[in-house]
Amino acid sequence: MVGYAFMGAAHSQGWRTAGRVFDLPVQPVMAAICGRDPDAVRGAADRLGWGAAETDWRVLIARDDVQLVDICTPGDSHAEIAIAALEAGKHVLCEKPLANTVAEAEAMVAAAERARARGQLAMVGFNYRRTPAIALARRMVAQGRLGTLRHVRVSYLQDWIVDPEFPLVWRLRKEQAGSGALGDLGSHIVDLAQYLSGEHLVGVSALTETFVRERPLPAGAVAGLSASAGGDSGGGVPRGRVTVDDAALFTGRLASGALASFEATRFAAGRKNALSIELNGDRGSLAFDLERLNELHFHDHTEPASSAGFRRILATEPDHPYLEAWWPPGHGLGYEHTFVHQAADAMRSIASGALPEPSFADGLQVQRVLAAVEESAEKNSVYTPVTPLPA
Repeated sequence: MVGYAFMGAAHSQGWRTAGRVFDLPVQPVMAAICGRDPDAVRGAADRLGWGAAETDWRVLIARDDVQLVDICTPGDSHAEIAIAALEAGKHVLCEKPLANTVAEAEAMVAAAERARARGQLAMVGFNYRRTPAIALARRMVAQGRLGTLRHVRVSYLQDWIVDPEFPLVWRLRKEQAGSGALGDLGSHIVDLAQYLSGEHLVGVSALTETFVRERPLPAGAVAGLSASAGGDSGGGVPRGRVTVDDAALFTGRLASGALASFEATRFAAGRKNALSIELNGDRGSLAFDLERLNELHFHDHTEPASSAGFRRILATEPDHPYLEAWWPPGHGLGYEHTFVHQAADAMRSIASGALPEPSFADGLQVQRVLAAVEESAEKNSVYTPVTPLPA
């Protein structure tokens, strides 16, 4: 694995646990982890359960005991590492979003297709697909329980940068992150909308905004920024420009003609990790809220109106997706279990040779939607206040 921060810890949890819970055809062995700081990566290896530590990802992918490379770095390095790993004969799991640009994602897909001919697999890490309730919703849509789809509405709300004095971390710099809330949160909800509906988005119209345009530089970061990126607010605290969006709001149309709406923001005060999705069809509706991730709400519109309504499905039954190996019904799972399921699915794909889902091609499709959102937002960027109508 390359990277050992938040996502690295989450992925490590998945690799440590998958083979202990599921009866897998092949077992993951955590051979080596990579990071630039020798002391920090050695500490991460010990803490997270990795057998060795490396400080150069090129050395990591050259190791004979590494057959799969898990990429948990900022987006600006995804393409280089993934393509090199595939060309070195490794399977690859890469965190979302797949890349920072469509061109990078296309190059990654091309490398994955070449590697596929050699028996290697490439998978992108949209972990929320592995929430049992979400996977159950996908099953119900595929079974026709909603009928003809009319609407999909999705939002992903966080508040971790509401404070204007929050530092200019890498997620707020375009050269590293690619985009802001759009790529970080929007990629998840675009993937979920397409995954659950079974359709691709074919058009979007968007608005984006950066509410706080300058932030204090993190300690030790001043020397590493160019003069154009950094500055001084006048109070002696070095500051730099935020070069990504803080929020994205867009509508879309799915291939069938169904309408979709999306909101992704890091400025929803009081919302910590609030992802919700609802699908409406002519035969019923499904609704999911990540803050109640063991529950799915379903309305069967074919029932008599006198008794119809949304009902809660507790997604903890052994015949629900992923639940056959866990606890008795009613004993809920959590966020970390999505990464266990992701690791288990990767192992099953490698053993069977089946194309993993989501594939790099799926990641490219999401990347194209994100690029279309950015393009639309640029065209819609001129804001002219409207004179209020007379009372």
